[in-house]
Amino acid sequence: MLAIRLNKETEKRLEALAKKTGRTKTFYARQAILEHLDDMEDYYLAIETLQNPGQTYSRKVVKSELGL
Repeated sequence: MLAIRLNKETEKRLEALAKKTGRTKTFYARQAILEHLDDMEDYYLAIETLQNPGQTYSRKVVKSELGL
């Protein structure tokens, strides 16, 4: 179960879309979350990686390790 608060304009737009299409507001909220969840996860993973970059290796070391 999830409850969200929307500003009045967004709520009106969502309600109008639901009425126009015969779908529920919940359907559209679910769709929006599912469509953007991957992007949000990728964004926060990128931020975390930038903040904690971990070990780096020179090109020389990588080539040597890979036998190139």
